[in-house]
Amino acid sequence: METVAEGLWGLADMHEKKGEIGKAVKCLEAICQSQVSFLPILEIKTRLRIATLLLKHSHNLNHAKSHLERAVCYCSYSSFVSFNSTFGIPFNTVNRFLLQQLLLKSIPSCFELKCRAYSLLSQCYHLVGAIPPQKQILNKALELAASSGDGSSVKLWFCNFNSQLANALIIEGDYQNSISALERGFNCATEICYIELQMFFATSILHVHLMQWDDVNLVERAVNKCNEVWESIEADKREQSLGLLFYNELLHIFYRLRICDYKNAAQHVDKLDAAMKADLQQMQHVQDLTKELDALNQSLSRQDLHYGDRSALSEKKTQVQEQLRRVSRVGSSGKESLESAYFGNVKRAWGDKLNLAPPPIDGEWLPKSAIYALIDLMVVIFGRPKGNFKECGKRIQSGLRTIQEELIKLGISDTVREVDLQHSAIWMAGVYLMLLMQFLENKVAVELTRSEFVEAQEIGLVQMRNWFLRFPTILQACESIIEMLRGQYAHSVGCFSEAAFHFIEAAKLTESKSMQAMCQVYAAVSYICIGDAESSSQAFDLIGPVYRMMDSFVGVREKTSVLFAYGLLLMKQHNLQEARRFLIRLATGLQITHNHLGNLQLVSQYLTILGSLALALHDTGQAREILRSSLTLAKKLYDIPTQIWSLYQELGERGNEMENSEYQGRKADDLQKRLVDANSSIHHIELIEKVRLEVRQLHELDVKRAVAGPSMRVSLDIPESVGLLTPSPAPSSSRLVDLDTRRRGKRKI
Repeated sequence: METVAEGLWGLADMHEKKGEIGKAVKCLEAICQSQVSFLPILEIKTRLRIATLLLKHSHNLNHAKSHLERAVCYCSYSSFVSFNSTFGIPFNTVNRFLLQQLLLKSIPSCFELKCRAYSLLSQCYHLVGAIPPQKQILNKALELAASSGDGSSVKLWFCNFNSQLANALIIEGDYQNSISALERGFNCATEICYIELQMFFATSILHVHLMQWDDVNLVERAVNKCNEVWESIEADKREQSLGLLFYNELLHIFYRLRICDYKNAAQHVDKLDAAMKADLQQMQHVQDLTKELDALNQSLSRQDLHYGDRSALSEKKTQVQEQLRRVSRVGSSGKESLESAYFGNVKRAWGDKLNLAPPPIDGEWLPKSAIYALIDLMVVIFGRPKGNFKECGKRIQSGLRTIQEELIKLGISDTVREVDLQHSAIWMAGVYLMLLMQFLENKVAVELTRSEFVEAQEIGLVQMRNWFLRFPTILQACESIIEMLRGQYAHSVGCFSEAAFHFIEAAKLTESKSMQAMCQVYAAVSYICIGDAESSSQAFDLIGPVYRMMDSFVGVREKTSVLFAYGLLLMKQHNLQEARRFLIRLATGLQITHNHLGNLQLVSQYLTILGSLALALHDTGQAREILRSSLTLAKKLYDIPTQIWSLYQELGERGNEMENSEYQGRKADDLQKRLVDANSSIHHIELIEKVRLEVRQLHELDVKRAVAGPSMRVSLDIPESVGLLTPSPAPSSSRLVDLDTRRRGKRKI
C-alpha cells in the first residue's frame, strides 16, 4: 500500500504544479477515504499535505482543521502499530478514548511530523479565532519539544511554538506572558548561537512593548537591545535579512514618532526608502532575467536550430541562469517549508515574501506589498508637515494603487461588504483597509492645508466614510478619526459650531487620552473662532484640563497644541497683561514645535500669534519680522488663510501697504471662490451636519479577530495626521492647521 500512496502523492504533485488544486486534494483524500487501511504514518503525512494545500490555496479552514486534528490524533496512537505486531494485540481493541488522550511526547519517532502537525493546527486555530484550543495545542507542543533532547531541530521547533504562543497571548491582551514566551525563544536562539533568530525575538519583544507602552524605560531598553543584536550581525547577513531590516526600522520609527523624536525618526525613514527602492530594482532585474531565460528556452525548443546557434544560445542560457542564482535570495535551508504562510493563506511567488525567521518559523510580519505601502505612508507622514506635497501626492497614489490591487485579490470589489468576507480573509483585509484609511486621511490633511476643499471632500472624506460604512467592525478604530476630520473640514470652511461638535464626538469615540486631549484642543480653537463670550468660556473649559496635565503625556504634541490654543485665546480676548506673561511659554512652544515636530504649518501659525501679540504690545519692528517669517512659511505650504492672516497684521508697514493689500485681496478672492465651490458640493451638508455616522448593525458575523487583531506583529501603531485649527481676521479665511501625526488608541490589525 505504500507504493499506492506514493503514486497518489506524485499525482497530487503534478496537479498542484498545474494549479489544479481540487484534483490534487482529491488524490490525497483517496488515501484517507480508502477501505483498505494504510499505515498511520502514511495517513498522517497525507493529511498534513491536504491541510497545507487547503491553507495555501483556499478559504476552507474547517476542512483543513479537521484533517489536522485527525493527524494529531493518529500521531498519538501510531506507535501502537509496532506494539501490536509484536504482541499480537488487534489494533481495534485499544480503547479509542484512551488513544485520543495520549500525548505525542510518548512517541519517540517522527518528531518532525508531530511538530508540523501541531504547528499547522495551531495556525489553523489562529485563523479561525479559536485562541483557547490554540494555546492548549501549543502548550502540548512545548512539552513535546522540552522532552525531545537538545538537538538544533528541537530548539528551532521550541522557538516556533513560543512565537505562536506569544501571538495567541497578545490577542487576549496578555502582554506580560507574551513577552515571557518571546524571551524564552530569545534565550533558546542564544543557546544555539543563531543571531538572526535572536533578532527576530528581540524585535518581537519591542513590538509588544510598543503596543503595551506601560513603562517608557522598558520600551527604551527593548529598542537598545534590538540595536545591540542588529549590530552584532555580520554586514552581509544584514543585507540578506531584508524582512528583519524592514521590521526593525519600522518599529524604530513608531517608537521615535511616539516620543516625538522626528529628527532621528527621519533617518530611519530614509534608510527604509532606500532599501525598498534597491529591492524593487533587484526584483525588476530578476523579472528581466526570467523573461530572457524564457525567451532562450523558447528559441532552444526549435527543431531547425543550427548547431552553432544552439551552442551559443545554450552558453547564453547558462550565463543567465548563473546571474539569476546570484541575485535570487534563498532561505537558510534552501528549501520551502511545509508551513503555511504565517499570515493569510495565499502562496506568493519568490521575492514576494519578507521572512523574519528561518524554517520552521518561516514567519513574516506583513506581506511585502503592505510593507512597501507602509514605507510610502511613512514618507508621506514626514514629508507633509514640511510642505513636500508633490512627493506626498506621488506616494499617496502609489500606496492607494498597491492597496486597491491587494483588495481585489482578496475579493473585495466595490459591492463587497463586511458580511460578505470569508472568515480567513478578515485579518488580511483589515491590514489593507487600515492602511487605505491612513492614506486617505493624509490625503485629506494635504488638501485642507492647500485649501483644496472639494478634493478633501470627494477624494478623502467621502471615500473614508463609504469604506467605514461597508466595513464598520474592521474599521471601528477609524470612526473617531473620521469625526475628527469632519471637524477639520467644517472648521476650514468657517463652520465653527459644527466643527466643535465633531471634535467633541471624536473625543467620545476613543479611549486614547492623547486623542481626547487633542480633540479638546481642536474644539476649543473652534469655539475661540466663534468669538462670543459664551464660546470663549467653553474654549477655556476645554483648554484648562489639558493645560494642567500637558507634561504628563509621552512626547510634546499635546503640549505644543495646548500652548498654541491658550495663546490664541488670550489674543482673541485682548488680555494683553496675561499675554505678556504668557509670551515666554508661547516662545517655548514654538521652539519645541520647530525642534521636535518639524511641522512648518504649526510653526507658521505660532509665528503669526507671536507677531500679532507683539503688535498689540507695540513692539512693531519685531512683530513685522516675525510676520514676514510666518508669511514665507505659509507660502511654502500653499496655506492661503495663514498668508492672509499674516498680511492682515502687516498692513501698516509703509512702502509695502499697497503691494500687501493687493496680494491679500487676490488671496482672499481665491479663498472665497474655493469656499463657494465647497459649499455648493453635494457632500458639504452631510459632512458638516451635527450627526454622527449611522452604521447598520451587523448580525451573525464573528469579526472579533478583525477587531482584536490576530497577531502582535500586525499591530500598527502608525501615527496619522491631525490638524490644529487657526483663525484669521475674517471668518472666511479661517482654516485648519495640520499639527501633527498621532495614532489614536491601539489598533491591532
